[in-house]
Amino acid sequence: MTTESSSGRKKSDESASINRREQILEAAVVVFAENGYYRATTAQVAEKVGISQPYVFKVFKNKEELFVASLERAFERIIRSFKGLEVSADQVLKECIKVYELLMETHPNEIILQVQGLGIRDEVIREAMQKGMLEITNLVHEKFVAAGIEQPEVEVSTFMANGMLCNISMALGMPELKPKHRTE
Repeated sequence: MTTESSSGRKKSDESASINRREQILEAAVVVFAENGYYRATTAQVAEKVGISQPYVFKVFKNKEELFVASLERAFERIIRSFKGLEVSADQVLKECIKVYELLMETHPNEIILQVQGLGIRDEVIREAMQKGMLEITNLVHEKFVAAGIEQPEVEVSTFMANGMLCNISMALGMPELKPKHRTE
């Protein structure tokens, strides 16, 4: 049974629309990761979802908007993961590393998207990258300050640099480049 929402649309229609948007984003992440931003097409995304290309344009006005939405989704997942981290102060750095390494295993295409985003000179994409990186940096800083970590700015900088090295390691298929961590 469907019910009317305040906008007059049926709730089942709205949830179907949200679900279709998510399907398009999931497919876009894979297509962009496999082909790169410039070689990926909205037709490939549509084919992966099993819909028409015009339907993709009904949800996202162009490829740039689709890429930005995919990037934002990837950043949101990282932010949710770090926000959900509830550990003792002496374990916060170790647990942040574990969380990010798990994301690299479970959502590698989203990490590849971020690596790609770094090299795209399109202003809208660049702004999305800046916003996402700043949000993550600020969140990690808050976690480190709350944990009482000495020189949190230095530790956040090191953590973010190590994260970027992890991304490069993954993108190049060179696990030997992954940062080494203290085991104490």
